[in-house]
Amino acid sequence: MVRFVRAPTGEVVPDIAGDLPGRGVWISARRNLVDKAVAAHAFARGLTPESKTRAGKSGASADAGLTVPPDLSEEVERLLARRCLDLLGLARRSGALIAGAEKVAGAAKAKQIAVLIAARDGASDGREKLRRMCPGVPVVELFTSRELGLALGRENVVHAALTSDGFADRFTTEVRRLEGFRSLEGQLVHE
Repeated sequence: MVRFVRAPTGEVVPDIAGDLPGRGVWISARRNLVDKAVAAHAFARGLTPESKTRAGKSGASADAGLTVPPDLSEEVERLLARRCLDLLGLARRSGALIAGAEKVAGAAKAKQIAVLIAARDGASDGREKLRRMCPGVPVVELFTSRELGLALGRENVVHAALTSDGFADRFTTEVRRLEGFRSLEGQLVHE
């Protein structure tokens, strides 16, 4: 689910962390559902304050001042991807992420991998080799080597792995939300 709130400027904004103040509207983390809500003007019903009559009775909802960006789905995708990649950067700084084919292979042999991360633009034979070394481990193939490299402070990253269950749980939760906005095959594979 993704929460949306009304900004003080009147614009509908995604609340990816779910911690912005005010009334919110929750929509399943799927691009088609967010696009449908935009087309149906569904945010006006949920985010527009109700006006009060002098007698204190509830009046009709007014949607004056509420604006919905036409590219709301793209903004949600961008923010969800940023959240996932920020988690990987945090995991790297805490020592719970390793990168590089040799390091990942070593951790796989030692059964230390909680989530395997493979760049979607990496060679398929390298991904398959590491996947075979980690039976039963979730594999995320959602990001390019450039995206992973930027998040981890390296030129390009093709293979990485989370070694902490805590980071793995948080990361896979966020990846599942992002999957609804990226229409790619084989993004999160459970083996």
